[in-house]
Amino acid sequence: MLLLAAAFLVAFVLLLYMVSPLISPKPLALPGAHVVVTGGSSGIGKCIAIECYKQGAFITLVARNEDKLLQAKKEIEMHSINDKQVVLCISVDVSQDYNQVENVIKQAQEKLGPVDMLVNCAGMAMSGKFEDLEVSTFERLMSINYLGSVYPSRAVITTMKERRVGRIVFVSSQAGQLGLFGFTAYSASKFAIRGLAEALQMEVKPYNVYITVAYPPDTDTPGFAEENRTKPLETRLISETTSVCKPEQVAKQIVKDAIQGNFNSSLGSDGYMLSALTCGMAPVTSITEGLQQVLYLLMGNQMEGDLSSFGGLQSSGMH
Repeated sequence: MLLLAAAFLVAFVLLLYMVSPLISPKPLALPGAHVVVTGGSSGIGKCIAIECYKQGAFITLVARNEDKLLQAKKEIEMHSINDKQVVLCISVDVSQDYNQVENVIKQAQEKLGPVDMLVNCAGMAMSGKFEDLEVSTFERLMSINYLGSVYPSRAVITTMKERRVGRIVFVSSQAGQLGLFGFTAYSASKFAIRGLAEALQMEVKPYNVYITVAYPPDTDTPGFAEENRTKPLETRLISETTSVCKPEQVAKQIVKDAIQGNFNSSLGSDGYMLSALTCGMAPVTSITEGLQQVLYLLMGNQMEGDLSSFGGLQSSGMH
């Protein structure tokens, strides 16, 4: 009986796998596509732009620092695959004025066509104990990390829905899946991105527009180096339990998931386990994601049970 049940389960999974291409989002073709990357002058954003450019996309880089933008433009152009590709640079703070962001997006679309993929990568991290952080720090991180993703997305969504094609990527963080010591301001702003993405995916899925939320681990970027300068000791010790990833590696995974229309994008064993524990009611955009989510839930329940048992043993030992 057990063998029959196992055979039935295997057959069912194979059937789902076979029909999934008929139900899953059609992959986005990057050759000739217009990709806008905010925060694209350095770090993960620049690497995402390079990865898309390598696949034939036209790129609009959006960031505040003009010098860094021009330097990034030169680096990206080294990876062109044809002489028609263009890298457009626009200097603007995406977190301050929606009308200004909307205008620069319109300028980019006039030059390179409608936006096929928007990657919201502009952001920053600041750490510190809750009572030591200035209130302005909470306001600043919510402005940059959250509103800095809302404004560009709001500027492109109408055209994407009208064309019935598009991808919007929100770059959150593993600290947007799990609150950590010293990240009361940062984690909150990254959790907000997940809430936005989940609600937005429900609205735009009927229009063939798909959302991807990326949860990169600690990544070797200028922003990470700056963040380490002010980390409390406890936060630093937590961070040191995991390895630091290369931005190129993170970028490849994010672009791959965005092309496929996957809602979640994580990297490595740590990312996989966090997804297992925190998938909750995240939107499912393909049968593959649905199966993964079931497995995540099963894994999460098992891991929570193991942790509870471990905690009980610790308590018994302490008493």
